[in-house]
Amino acid sequence: MEYRHLGRSGLRVSRMALGTMTWGRDTEAEEAASQLSAFVDAGGTLVDTADVYTDGESERILGGLLGDLVPRDEVIVATKAVARRTEGPFGGGASRGALLSALDGSLRRLCVDHIDLWQLHAWDDSVPLDETLGALDVAVRSGKVRYTGVSNYSGWQLATASSMQLMSPGATPIVSTQVEYSLAERGIEREVVPAAEHHGIGILPWAPLGRGVLTGKYRTSTPADSRGASAHFAPYVEHHRTERAARIVQAVSTAADGLGTSPLAVALAWVRDRPGVIAPVVGARDTGQLAGSLAAEDLTLPAAIRAALDDISGIELGYPEQRLG
Repeated sequence: MEYRHLGRSGLRVSRMALGTMTWGRDTEAEEAASQLSAFVDAGGTLVDTADVYTDGESERILGGLLGDLVPRDEVIVATKAVARRTEGPFGGGASRGALLSALDGSLRRLCVDHIDLWQLHAWDDSVPLDETLGALDVAVRSGKVRYTGVSNYSGWQLATASSMQLMSPGATPIVSTQVEYSLAERGIEREVVPAAEHHGIGILPWAPLGRGVLTGKYRTSTPADSRGASAHFAPYVEHHRTERAARIVQAVSTAADGLGTSPLAVALAWVRDRPGVIAPVVGARDTGQLAGSLAAEDLTLPAAIRAALDDISGIELGYPEQRLG
């Protein structure tokens, strides 16, 4: 697997990340172990989780595998904080107290002494930004965190946070932003991508397969064993089951047929090689699904196919993203 620097930092990561959002709910610990083993064997290094995934169970499962199944120093552990975990003053949010409490909880569940990439899971309007960013600095100075990033920030939020850190001597820079990005969801190209590129921040796309829709599995029906058939994930998948997405899926499927590969591989290769993207975060229910994503590592889309996919999935840009006249 190829490796890329995460933003303007010295941290090199695999150009595909293993997502663990379903670990502890749809993916049991034994299957999670199989996924992690297959990912590392393929050269993967970046594994992404969060303190709220399955009420912390995702972190616990990953923590139980590090050291025993795979060496700790072969895995770049990324997790997140901010989302509400429990009631009480330190159970969520981006205050200094809540963040540092969340960090300690993640370290315990992951059974590690430091987090390689600690990400703010969401913007918190109720807390002064300098307090939130100050907590990142404390975490890095303490040795509990190596690099910091954000997730689900808009363009102006990302640019503001990054600028504040870059202008503060000794502050830890933001090196990554994790946002939804796929052929079915290209909204970040309006503001987030330009902000990330300007500030040297690497993009980690979540839902790079359009929440599963771009694989083509939902073209005619909802498979009984799919996320779209589960009570928990059905609304998540339904978000991209639109007429526009159906046209994109048809184009992806046509491209896959012509290349002798899968729609999954085509969709994943497209987003992986977009400007500013470092590593799509790929989640899988089982190791068989993960194998399909890993197979995309060998695929580079021809320019003509990439242009056709760009065209059919393109979003409207206007003022002020593009100056007209």
